[in-house]
Formats: sequence, C-alpha cells, structure tokens
Amino acid sequence: MELKDLISSSETVDVYRVGDMAIKLFKEGCRKTMPLYEALTHSRVEDTGLNIPIIREVSVINNRWAIHMDLIEGKTLADIMKEDPEHMDDYLNQMVDIQLEIHSKKVPKLSKLKDKLIRQINELDCIDDVKKYELLTRLDSMPKHIKLCHGNFTPENIIINDKGTYVVDWVAARQGNASADVAKTYLLLSLQSSDIAEKYMNLFCEKTNTSKKYVQDWLPIVAAARLTEQKPEEKELLMKWIDVVAYE
Repeated sequence: MELKDLISSSETVDVYRVGDMAIKLFKEGCRKTMPLYEALTHSRVEDTGLNIPIIREVSVINNRWAIHMDLIEGKTLADIMKEDPEHMDDYLNQMVDIQLEIHSKKVPKLSKLKDKLIRQINELDCIDDVKKYELLTRLDSMPKHIKLCHGNFTPENIIINDKGTYVVDWVAARQGNASADVAKTYLLLSLQSSDIAEKYMNLFCEKTNTSKKYVQDWLPIVAAARLTEQKPEEKELLMKWIDVVAYE
C-alpha cells in the first residue's frame, strides 16, 4: 500500500488519507501494545452508538503498526469558532451538549480514569513526594463514577460536516468522574483563552447543576497528570494549578 497524502503527524504517529479511509501509522519502534490498546479502546466506545469514526482494520505496513478507520472530513469546531467568534457562546453550548451525551454513556470494560491519574502522578519527577501525596490523597477522596470520559475533549476533536457532528481521538477514553473530564477540557481551553474556558465551565455547571468548586477540585489532579506529556509551553500554567493544593 502506497501512502502519499499525509494529513497530520506527531511524535508517535503519521496519519494518511487513502480514499475514504484515514490510516494512523505508528512510528517505527512503537511497541504493539500502543496501537492494539488504542484500537481496543476505540472499538469499545463504538459500541455506545456515538458518532465516531469506525475502525475497519489493524495491520502492519512497512514494519509499522497501522489503524485503518473511516475518514471524517469537515471543519473542526475550533476552526468554526475562529471564523465566527461572535457566536462563541452558541458553539460552547453545543460543545457542552456533546460532552454531556458522551458522559451519559457507560463502557464497563474500559480502563478506569482514576487508575490512569494515579499512575501519571506517580511518574512525575518535577514535583516532590509531599505534593504527590497531597494530590493522591485528594484523588482518593473524590467520588468514584463510571461515566464515559473522552480524556481529550476539545473543539479540535469535534468535526462537523453535512452528515452530522463527530468526535475523534478516543485514545485517552476511560470510565470515571465526568467532572474530571470537564476539568481536563477546562485546562486545555485555558491554554488558549481563560475567558472561553470560564464560559465553558460555567455552562457545564449550569446545565448539570454541578458546583463549580466540585469541578475546580479536580484541577490540581488533572494538571499534574497533564505534566507527564512534557510540553514546555504548558508547564508554567499547569504548575500554578498544582500549587493550589498547597494553600487550600
């Protein structure tokens, strides 16, 4: 199979367009557990009936693991927001409704979000053991839920076309507390615009009758977990959220 039309690239994968398919080609040397786990996670989410790309095949191409799935064309919600900022509130409202639909689903065989957060916090070497203990203690005290959480829910991962609205990038999906998922989205939005992030959180809390403080209590935890991705441009903001633990 010849792969020529590169759509996107990251440290771990290259994504190519082949006809009506998107092929996610993992980098050489990638352990097979990564593509196989991603394919399994995605497939389990497919069973919920949500509008997401369907995986058609997992293969090896030129000694590299590959996931073949439906190509979803259209505009991302992020692009639409940039083109039409006057209707930002409407788009944020739509975004929250999509996320609430996700949270309404249960996928019992998915890994637990709490277990992932514990592992990520324990992996950190940029915070001391006292702060790790505080974060893990806080996490242990949070209510345990089993709602479907996307794990990376942002406008960039929402694609809109004439057939409908689709959510992509399910590699981080887990079952857990919806407010942890919202706190993660809030942090990701904050990296671009604190005003938009605040509007988003307020909308979620209003629609679900959730205390804003309850969502905010998750911020130090998800900020610490995000640090494991080692993105220098995010570190300052994330460390500020982690430091909330120390003076609350």
